[in-house]
Amino acid sequence: MTVAYFTKNYRDPSQVAAAARHYYWLAAHAQPFRQPSLTVVGPTSLTFERIEGRCAEPGDLPRLAGLLGEAHGAAWVSDLHRTSVDMAHSFRDGTLFGDYYRPREVALRKRLRFGYLPNKVALHAMLTLLGKTAEGPAAFYKDSNPRNFVIADDGAVFIVDTDDLTLAPFAYDLAKLIATLIMTHGPLHDGAADGALATYNQAAARYDARLGTTDRERLDGFLVLHSVLTAPYIGCHGYRYGWSGLTRQLQEPS
Repeated sequence: MTVAYFTKNYRDPSQVAAAARHYYWLAAHAQPFRQPSLTVVGPTSLTFERIEGRCAEPGDLPRLAGLLGEAHGAAWVSDLHRTSVDMAHSFRDGTLFGDYYRPREVALRKRLRFGYLPNKVALHAMLTLLGKTAEGPAAFYKDSNPRNFVIADDGAVFIVDTDDLTLAPFAYDLAKLIATLIMTHGPLHDGAADGALATYNQAAARYDARLGTTDRERLDGFLVLHSVLTAPYIGCHGYRYGWSGLTRQLQEPS
């Protein structure tokens, strides 16, 4: 069988190094995740095995929620139990694994500057929410939007795009998946978010009971943050739905 390849180009060698570093960290510490084989690390590119398949869809949410819970639990046991979400974590080569709060604070301030938040009162509310969620055991965040999962023709799930990796609270990346599925396909069916959270918590708790305690109020807080942070991308990357779809999901009975 002929193996196909995909080459992703980067602006400079530092971006290549970061993406490769994240790839190998996930391979070592988040083993429930499957990634396409990384075959060549070039000066300004990475070449991967090409996986034929489709992007994630709403019907995949329960399965992907369980996979995220497994991966976050495994990474916590393997490495992240030694850190917390409010401090940077070091990779083996000494470079830093970004913390949760600071890059999102910067991003929220930019959302105000470019009109995605109406005023400083709204910014203050978002920063307060961000600070409130910056606690608990540390998971990782790798932007779990539907395009970053490939469901192969045989049903296997692969994750792609390791360009950005930061620390985050447990279930923050699950909320990103829920938010971006809504932004892509519209509101999910009643009970979808609650079911996904229960599946995620159950999977994470297999590694330690403390990891499976995210409640719906906390998940909703993450969803609000994601709705603001992803607002600039409405109308591109397949994101057709914005606040309206997420507002309905936040009103879902829990």
